[in-house]
Order: sequence, then structure tokens, then C-alpha cells
Amino acid sequence: MHLNRIALGIEYNGSAYNGWQCQKHGLGVQEVVEKALSFVANEPVKVVCAGRTDSGVHAAGQVVHFDSQVIRDDRAWLMGTNSRLPDNIAVNWAKPVTEEFHARFSALKRYYRYVIANQPVRPAILDRLVSWDYRRLDVSRMQTAANYLLGEHDFSSYRAIKCQAKNPVRTIYRLEVSRCGDYIFIDIEANAFLHHMVRNIAGVLMAIGAGEKAEQWAGEVLGYRDRTLGGITAPPNGLYFMQVTYPEVFAIPNTVAEGLFP
Repeated sequence: MHLNRIALGIEYNGSAYNGWQCQKHGLGVQEVVEKALSFVANEPVKVVCAGRTDSGVHAAGQVVHFDSQVIRDDRAWLMGTNSRLPDNIAVNWAKPVTEEFHARFSALKRYYRYVIANQPVRPAILDRLVSWDYRRLDVSRMQTAANYLLGEHDFSSYRAIKCQAKNPVRTIYRLEVSRCGDYIFIDIEANAFLHHMVRNIAGVLMAIGAGEKAEQWAGEVLGYRDRTLGGITAPPNGLYFMQVTYPEVFAIPNTVAEGLFP
């Protein structure tokens, strides 16, 4: 039996979901997407994602693939699936790929953005869409600290205690901190991420930006290789899975949502 492999680009507001993955207790984004795809395919569909997001985390550029024995054109997968999805999940593109493509294992880089509303009063309109810190954060200090984390390191101090990854070594290619008005953006791109890695990095950078720790503390925490000696885990609601980069041979659309925030 020949199976057709299809790749999809998906965005979602994760506020109402217990993360990406299907689970016994609570609703995951994956379950909702699979249900919609199964309706269009008229057969059970299981998807594989580029990166599993936690409860409350959002995605602008999630990529998934699935195999199906039925034939549908790209528009049917796109529009048909969207017609069965709730307003907080959308498929942005759909395209056939070769069986060599794998949403997770073919990925070269993943890019996350952490958004902080840096103002005295908590934001109401963007509730659950951004993080909030009332302390005036110094972006220059945060960037100096961020530079300690560039490159390949053992990120044991920056992963969740219950992280199941066998190897804690990851490579960060880009880690930039910027401000636009009252909003601070932490943009981080790496080959892969450990559980809570971005949120733990954000927690350390926020403490440094507030003047509670020295800039070099980010590097010191890295050297401890002990999560219990790290900083707090920043809230999930400011985190966005922005983009996945694949080898050009697969011709996967550029998934980054540049206009999501300034």
C-alpha cells in the first residue's frame, strides 16, 4: 500500500490547551488537529510535529507531517482541515513531501521568541499572550548575559528536572534581546531545545535585567550543570514557536511570522 506524506504549517494560540501532545488528562493541540485531518481524509490520521510545546505555549510556525493513503489536493488539506478547526488553531500551508522528510528529525534549526510586557501594570488585552515583568529590565545587561550561552554547551542547568532527553548538549546559534517600547523580545535559535530550556533562559536573563544578578551569572549557571542552581522558570504564555529550518531539498515554506510582533 502506497502512502502519501503531507507536510503542514500550523499556528495556534496555546492558552486553552495542555500543550501540543495528546494526553489522557487535558486537551492537546495534536488531538484537535488529528481529528480535523481524519475528517478530511475519511480515515484515522496521526501527525508528527517538529517540536512539542508545553501547556500555554503558542506557535506561529509549527510544522507537522502525516501519511495517508488517500489523495487530496493541497487546497483540500488546507481549507478542509481549517473548516474543522477551532478559531485558535489554523493550518497556513499544506504540501506533499517525499517519505525522506520528517518534521522532527529533518529539522536543522528551531526558533523561539519570548515576549515580555515590561511595564508597571499587567497587560489586559494581551492576557495569556505575553509574559509580564513590572521591574524595569535593562536590555543591554540581558544581551551581555545572553552571549555567554551562544555555541554548543551542556544545558543541564537550563532544562526541566524531569526532562527526558538523553543528551543535554545543544547548540545555540542566535540569542538576541531587544526592546520595542514596553515590550522586550528574546529571540533564540538552536539546533534543538530541552524541556523548559527557553523559559529557564528567559528566567535567568530577566533576573539579570532587573539587576538582581550579575551578567556573568548566566555563564556560571551553565557551568553548574545542575537545574537546582538555576533561576526561575519564566511563565509559558510569552513563548512562541516561530520557525523551523529544513534542508532546501525539501522546499518547506519559510514559516516565520515576522509581523506577529514588532
